[in-house]
Amino acid sequence: MEDKYSDKRFDILSEKNIDTAILETLDFQYQDSNTSVTIGTIEFTSVCPWTGLPDTAELFITYSPSKKLVEMKSLKYYLLSFRNVGILQEHAANRILKDLSKLLKPQFMEIEARFESRGGLNTLVKVKYEKEKETLKAIKIK
Repeated sequence: MEDKYSDKRFDILSEKNIDTAILETLDFQYQDSNTSVTIGTIEFTSVCPWTGLPDTAELFITYSPSKKLVEMKSLKYYLLSFRNVGILQEHAANRILKDLSKLLKPQFMEIEARFESRGGLNTLVKVKYEKEKETLKAIKIK
């Protein structure tokens, strides 16, 4: 039997197409407030790096801001830049965490991605970032 799917491919972009330059921040005016921000979307998409078939996820970004908030329109465009990028689901969640924690330097951040079924399997990916506690050590000079 002929494999009619062997020549089927969709354009797959590399991770260099993820647009981090679009991200913008706003000053956070309540730095000592223990604020928690959760941003969610049901429209996150990337593609399988081997087949080009879409991976869709419900995505939650939760963070405790230090000095900066992410500007929402820029975040939407950043997330849309994943649309045709061939990336593993686990890597997508980690890449978002890396990019946003680098940008915002929050006290805490968690990315939760609930990918829809593929081949009867659901995938839930959770990744976390916690700001290292800065400790000062007293040095005794003799």
